[in-house]
Amino acid sequence: MKRYGWSYLVTATMLFSAPAFVGCNGNDPDPQSPGTGTTPPGSTTTPPGTGTVTNPPGSTTSTPGNSTVVPGTDYIKNAGNLTFLSAAISRAGLEQDLRSGSLTIFAPSDDAFKAAGYASAAAVSAAPAADLKRILQYHVLGSQIDQAAFPTAVNTSYQTTLSDGRLSVYKTSDNVISVNNAKVVQVNIAATNGVIHIIDKVLMPPTVTVLDFAKGNADLSFFAAAVERAGTTVQNSLAANAQNGITVFAPTNAAFKAAGYADEAAVRAANAQTLANLLTYHVLNYRAFSSTFQNGADLVTAQGSSIRTNVSGGKVTILGKGNGTNVANVTTADQVTTNGVVHTIDRVLMP
Repeated sequence: MKRYGWSYLVTATMLFSAPAFVGCNGNDPDPQSPGTGTTPPGSTTTPPGTGTVTNPPGSTTSTPGNSTVVPGTDYIKNAGNLTFLSAAISRAGLEQDLRSGSLTIFAPSDDAFKAAGYASAAAVSAAPAADLKRILQYHVLGSQIDQAAFPTAVNTSYQTTLSDGRLSVYKTSDNVISVNNAKVVQVNIAATNGVIHIIDKVLMPPTVTVLDFAKGNADLSFFAAAVERAGTTVQNSLAANAQNGITVFAPTNAAFKAAGYADEAAVRAANAQTLANLLTYHVLNYRAFSSTFQNGADLVTAQGSSIRTNVSGGKVTILGKGNGTNVANVTTADQVTTNGVVHTIDRVLMP
């Protein structure tokens, strides 16, 4: 997967509509509705409640080998599948921060840390403390939110205890929950200071906007040129950091060439309003990760018209209303930026 290019594009969505844990600061997670764009069928745009709820009946879990519910850090320290996380918390100096307040911790399993490149708990302990602190803070919400409190079929944005980091949570009707592009594999582990949900990936906090991501990706230079030509409104939307964030479907340079733009000069010579209309058609006014796309769902774009998502065998395609039957394939998905998420596609979507 490419790590650049698309993250910058996510910032664009905003434009169109017009591995470490950090110390917890107790901020509310601030769940938001997805804005004017629609989510997959059956979704709503109603913001969730206060964010502080009680565990559903029977959901309380005790610390391994102990019948007493304990602080979150104590549970993690004694859990056989969270040894890497325990090492990260210790290295980052966050033991006390994660023992107080009312928190929701999305806890990466040991396998998740291994997949992120940490060979052992010792490798975690040798990592830079500041990096680990930032990563861990990105996994923590400042209030307790149990499984039942996550809205169903809504891409819901939550503020983390990392000041510049927001997560997107999506729950299907059968209670399958994803956090960004990670899956929740165990829910509602009770702690005296909140709740723990175990996830299968380490979530890396982004550092660039959609716009900067696009500018830094050589395969998205035509897209970046189009944004520049479209004007300040589009540029500002891609760089802005709204609570709901944006989703950008960013066509590659080859996709722009296939759509009739021979080179970047041709893009810069195109009508600015035409490009603005085209680009906003590639943006959703909320964060939507690939795991949330539904087969046959129509999603309203920042431009006002809809696009259709199709999912088959784990492959996601997008169809624009002006593309006939020629779909765009998502070639690189879930590239996270500070203000959204970017999905690279191999065809320009035509309104």
